[in-house]
Amino acid sequence: MSDLKTKILDLLKKHHLAVLATITEDGKPWARYVAVNVAPDLTIRTATFKNSRKVAQVKKNPEVHLTCGYDGDMMTPYVQIQGRAEVIDDKKERHDLWNDHFKAYFKGPDDPNYVVMIVHPYRIELMADGSHQPQVWTK
Repeated sequence: MSDLKTKILDLLKKHHLAVLATITEDGKPWARYVAVNVAPDLTIRTATFKNSRKVAQVKKNPEVHLTCGYDGDMMTPYVQIQGRAEVIDDKKERHDLWNDHFKAYFKGPDDPNYVVMIVHPYRIELMADGSHQPQVWTK
């Protein structure tokens, strides 16, 4: 694994809250916080409601953007992620992502309102070390 990919993966494992931007039905950006889970290949998963606005927006336009990592300190590394999202209602995906924090929102991993949004990044910019130039990972 490349040094850059390792840095990005470590940052995403440390920060579980991200801002996800989608495109609304009328072509405008819309952003909201989501809890993220990253896989070693940098695929990102988040739990969501089957009938949410973001699901409808992703089904219409799968291009998304995530920002993750900033914690209030201007020197904190963060990432900007461009990717394509898909919504999965697969039992294995729902069970694999499930954790007890979701109990506040869903009845369990088999709740029919619970789906998994998967973001497949194709460009990630890491801003780190006080530099004003991003380190860029592309797929």
